[in-house]
Amino acid sequence: MKPETFRKFPEPAAFRPGLVSFEGDLAPVRDVIADIAAAGGRALLVGGCVRDALLGHASKDMDIEVHNLSADALRPVLARRHSIITVGQSFGVFKLRGLDVDVSLPRRESKNGVGHRGFAVWGDPRMSLREAASRRDFTINAVYWDPATGALLDPCGGLRDLESRILRHTSPSFADDPLRVLRAMQFLARFQFSPAPETVALCRSIDPENLPAERIFEEWLKLILKGEKPSLGLGFLRECGWVRHYPELEALIGVPQDPEWHPEGDVWAHTAFCLDAFAARRMGDRVEDTVVGLAVLCHDFGKALTTRRESDGRWHAYGHEMAGVAPARAFIERMTRQRDIVESVLPLVECHMRPLELWRANAGNGAIRRLARKVGRIDRLIRVDEADRNGRPPLSPGPSPQGAWLAGKAAQLQVQASVPSPILKGRHLIARGIEPSPRFREILDQAFEAQLDGEITDLDSALSWLARQGV
Repeated sequence: MKPETFRKFPEPAAFRPGLVSFEGDLAPVRDVIADIAAAGGRALLVGGCVRDALLGHASKDMDIEVHNLSADALRPVLARRHSIITVGQSFGVFKLRGLDVDVSLPRRESKNGVGHRGFAVWGDPRMSLREAASRRDFTINAVYWDPATGALLDPCGGLRDLESRILRHTSPSFADDPLRVLRAMQFLARFQFSPAPETVALCRSIDPENLPAERIFEEWLKLILKGEKPSLGLGFLRECGWVRHYPELEALIGVPQDPEWHPEGDVWAHTAFCLDAFAARRMGDRVEDTVVGLAVLCHDFGKALTTRRESDGRWHAYGHEMAGVAPARAFIERMTRQRDIVESVLPLVECHMRPLELWRANAGNGAIRRLARKVGRIDRLIRVDEADRNGRPPLSPGPSPQGAWLAGKAAQLQVQASVPSPILKGRHLIARGIEPSPRFREILDQAFEAQLDGEITDLDSALSWLARQGV
């Protein structure tokens, strides 16, 4: 949905019937809206599409809430022109195949168990607009737009909160779904709003209740991939007390740092600023930003275990890179079992100081190749280093000299985005009449070390190396 759909927000005088239009965006579903009206129903746009249009943001999803038609009556209306996917027949949620459109009834929910799924849910097409809005999570997501009249309908004061940049829950039913606390976390980061004090207080009373790990990870990914100021989301977790459910993060609070190098404060503050620096330079690639963002979030977990005031009177955290691997693994694996993500993030945590160390030592090509072998993607490590360097206000942010140096060396060696591939392979040994044996792997490993050192650069030099080894 294009942001120009609405007049620029905030202009309170613009929120009157007839002044807003979704005409261009309604084209794919205008017939559906007309069919719903012809069948006696009322179709209203609601949620993120309305919120984003008012904020001037693009939105790819459209949510249509249908009143005055039962799920059984709505289904054939939608199926008349579209192939539909039924998400929940009993409570009336349908997706239009090929379109980013959800069509649903107002829903009633009754808590009947523990956690995010512990609800009985059913559609109620006769529910009042006020009650339907109060069952949504935040007031800014409970603003409706009526395509029949062009009117904005605001039962919960969402327009006021949008203008004031406040995130506020709609009603006490917010507490029925603990996942909404994490939704607040990522919304605050995405829109740079402030939480209403009563919402913070309510979230403080909510327990996670064994939320599914995949749903938790989804909200954390939104913080990392969409948050403009992730520090606001982390600050909210601390303010409402939910940081206690993430002990690896909570342990960073109050961990001191040398003020000369870290004038921003403790490790918690540094981590939050690093995430903001990362967010300012996201690539827009989901996989790359996920791996780098998680590595930035976890990079200093080891400081909670290693920080000491040493004999020079200054705070140091010697060995925090390696010490941070175990807590980083624990933090990520509680949310996801995607091995590719876990095994991509952990080497970045372990090696996040290596760009600075190698730059200071003016390290040779062998060290660069070995680093590439360790982390897999030096370009990812450079992004972590840049965020780490720029997460230290009021020190002036800017390009990382060690990152620029490492990028140049990696590009020269063609290892910036890949692990060095062994030149000498088993088939070359077999061609020389060497039978596979325990010695086989030893020869190949020694050859690869020689390659990393630059002694082997192509197959001819590899075969010459073999001859010198008497093989």
